[in-house]
Amino acid sequence: MTDTAILGPPLSLRILRFPLTRIVVLGSVLFYFMGWAQSWLDDYHDAPVLNAVIQIVLGLAAIGVYLAWGTLIERREVTELSTPGLAREWAIGALCGAGLYTASAGILMLLGIYKVEGFNPALFLLPNIAMAIKSGIFEELLFRGVLFRSVETMFGSWIGILVSSIAFGAVHLMNPGTTMGGAVYIGIEAGLLLSAAYLVTRRLWICMGFHTAWNYFQSAVFSGVVSGAVSDPGLLKATIEGPELLTGGSFGMEHSVVALVLCTTAGVILLLTAIRRGHMMSPLWKR
Repeated sequence: MTDTAILGPPLSLRILRFPLTRIVVLGSVLFYFMGWAQSWLDDYHDAPVLNAVIQIVLGLAAIGVYLAWGTLIERREVTELSTPGLAREWAIGALCGAGLYTASAGILMLLGIYKVEGFNPALFLLPNIAMAIKSGIFEELLFRGVLFRSVETMFGSWIGILVSSIAFGAVHLMNPGTTMGGAVYIGIEAGLLLSAAYLVTRRLWICMGFHTAWNYFQSAVFSGVVSGAVSDPGLLKATIEGPELLTGGSFGMEHSVVALVLCTTAGVILLLTAIRRGHMMSPLWKR
């Protein structure tokens, strides 16, 4: 046995493999990448098909960076992005995301708050595809792939959920039409739901599918405001009038108590499923 084998990996590599370093270094790279993708999203807003292609290419590049870190630095199989079952898990997540948003809008329709007055041309379905792709890939790589997994490795799944949910809500304070209430709501409902979705499969595809479909249906189909940022009209011509508690106000549906109840309930169900499957991780000192 060589001296290298006895001593293990060099100090520099051990530092890079430390979860906190992963958050700082890999998280910073992906956060920069996400900002770069946003700039392309803004620049090519009037060319929706090209914009979607650009976001797919940038998203694949970001996935490549994530895979390279796991393979070359951490020297592990990056199971959270393994491809068997990718399409099925992404589709399940997308169906859940589309279904939950449709259910939220449906409740507001029954209450007479969301009123459909007609339809825009089908081309209105195109512009927000790129936005949905960008948020689904980059935010899940960053908040579930890097932040949640790194905190979970050190402090266990419960603290991972808490920290990633707070950070996920806080980052939405950067959006132009944001509110503190909206950030708190999105941290609770989406932070829990997306972390729980990851825990059920311990893979990121279902989270990406959910996130992409929720944002797409919210904007491209129901013409809603996405997290206080995107407010382009979609397929449905609609008026939304009612108390902010139900409509979400300038932040959009994520600040509605309707979405809070539906998404948090779904998150609790997924979390119980993950617990039954034995997918929760204990803190480092208990393993």
